[in-house]
Amino acid sequence: MYKFLLCWRYLLTRYIAFASIISVMLGVATMIIVNAVMLGFTSEMQSRIHGILADVIFESNSMSGFPDADWHMEEIRKVAGDMIEEMTPTVFVPAMLTHRVGAKGEPVSMPVQLFGIDAKTQGKVTEMTKYLQHPENRTNLSFGLRTGGYDVQGAGIEKGGVYRFEMRTAGWEYRKFIFAEMEKLRQQQDEEQKRLEKQLNATRTGKEQPFDPFKETPSEPIRVFDPSTEQHAGLILGVGLSSYGRRHEQVDPKTGEKMVIDQLSLIPGDDVMLTFPTSNVPPKLHNDSFTVVDIYESKMVEYDSQFVYVPLEKLQRLRGMYDPVSGKPMVTQILIKAKPGADINIIRDKIQAVFPPSVFRVSTWRDKQESLLAAVFNELAILNVLLFLIFAVAGFGILAIFYMIVVEKTRDIGILKSLGAGGGGVMQIFLYYSLLLGIVGAGSGLILGLAFIRYIKQIAALLSIILQHDVFDPAVYSFYEIPTIVEPWTVFWIICGAILIAVLSGVLPAARAARMHPVESLRS
Repeated sequence: MYKFLLCWRYLLTRYIAFASIISVMLGVATMIIVNAVMLGFTSEMQSRIHGILADVIFESNSMSGFPDADWHMEEIRKVAGDMIEEMTPTVFVPAMLTHRVGAKGEPVSMPVQLFGIDAKTQGKVTEMTKYLQHPENRTNLSFGLRTGGYDVQGAGIEKGGVYRFEMRTAGWEYRKFIFAEMEKLRQQQDEEQKRLEKQLNATRTGKEQPFDPFKETPSEPIRVFDPSTEQHAGLILGVGLSSYGRRHEQVDPKTGEKMVIDQLSLIPGDDVMLTFPTSNVPPKLHNDSFTVVDIYESKMVEYDSQFVYVPLEKLQRLRGMYDPVSGKPMVTQILIKAKPGADINIIRDKIQAVFPPSVFRVSTWRDKQESLLAAVFNELAILNVLLFLIFAVAGFGILAIFYMIVVEKTRDIGILKSLGAGGGGVMQIFLYYSLLLGIVGAGSGLILGLAFIRYIKQIAALLSIILQHDVFDPAVYSFYEIPTIVEPWTVFWIICGAILIAVLSGVLPAARAARMHPVESLRS
C-alpha cells in the first residue's frame, strides 16, 4: 500500500514530473490527430477512386477489343457468378478532344481517355452517376441534352457545393440562345454581303464580271445549330476538362460562407470534336462531333481532367468495332461489381485462371491504382515512425527526471530499506510512478486529440485568421472540410505505446534505486 501512496505523493508534489506528462500528452494527441486526418484523406480518396472504377475490370490487351460481350459475361458468371452482382460492357480508347474558346474561336486540343458506356447499366456497376451535375442523370443516366435543372452548387455531394454560374443557362436553353445568336450573325453576314455587292455593282463597267467577295475570299462557313434537327451524340466530361483558370473563393451574400467558384469554358450545350483511332489494323484516325450533355466531378484530378464518356453504340459504330465473322459488336472491357462482402481478389484470380493472360487482363480497382495507394500508405507509415520519435523524446525526458528523483531521494530510499523495504519494493515504486505518468499523459492526450478533431474546422478557421492565409484551401485540396476518421484500434495502440514507453523509461532509474545499499544511502 505504501508504494501507491508514495507514487501519488510524488505525482502531486514533484511538479517537474508534469513536463513528462505534457510531453506524453502532446505525443499522443499529435499521433491521434495526424492518423485521423490521414485516414480521412485516404478513405475519401479511395472512395472517389472506387466510385469511378469498378470492383473488377476484365479487359482485352488490344484496343481492337473482343466480340460478343454477352458470351464473355456468361463465362464469367459460370466461374464466379455467386460473387458477382452486376456487369456492364465498355469501350476504352485514348482520344483527343478539341473545342473552341474565346471571341475568335481559337481551337484548343487536349488528350483524354474516352469511354463508351451503356447508360442503363453503368450506374449499377460504378458510382460515376452520383458525381453528375444534373440531378436526373444521377438516377437515370441519359446522353440526351436535358432541359435546365443543373445543380449550380456542384454534384450535391459536398456540404456547401461549388457555385458554377455558367450552369444556370446550360442545356437546351443555352443551345437555343446560341442558335438565336448565330442567326443574328448570319443575318449580319448576309446584309454585309448585299452591301458589298451593291457597292461593287455601282462601280464596275459593263465588261466586268460581278465580284463576289465571299467567293473570291472563302472563309470557313459558320455552322448554325438547329435544335429540331441536331443529331450529335451526347458526351459527358470531367470538370477538369471544362474549367479554365484557377478556382477562387467568393462569399455567399445569403449565408456569408466562402464558396469555391469554377470558371467553365465548356457547359452542357457546347459542341466538341473527338479524334480517336479506329479498330482497323493498322488503325486510322477518325473524328466526329459530340454535344456536351453533362459534367461530372469526382474530386480526383486524374479522372476529372481525363475521362470522357459517350454512348457505347455510337463509339462502336464510329470505330468500326464489329466482328467480321459474326458481325457482333466488340468491346474492350467488362466492368464487374462484386456482391457485398465478396473478396474481389478471389473473383480476379478465378476469372484470370479461365481466360489466357496473353489476351485478357483481369485486375481490381486497387490494382489499377496500386502505385498511388502504396505511396499514400507508405507516407502514412513513415509519418507514424517520425511522430513516434516524439514518444522517444518523452521517454528520455522521463528517464532523466527519474534519475534526478533517485539522486534526490537517496536518503529516503535508505530509510525505506532500513525499515524493511526490499529492492523489489523500491523498484516497484518507480515503475508504478512511471506507469502513473504514462496513464495520466496518455489520457490527457486522448482528450486533447479528440477535442481537436471535433473542432478542427473552427481551429483551421482561427489559424487562417492568425496566419492571414487559408491553412486548408478547398481550391487546393478539393475537399470543403478537413476529412477525419477516428479508428478506435489505432487510438488504442497509440495509448498503449505511450504507456509502454513511459514504463520502460523508468526501468533503469528504478533498477538503480533497487540496488542501493541502505547504509550508504543514509550516509549520503
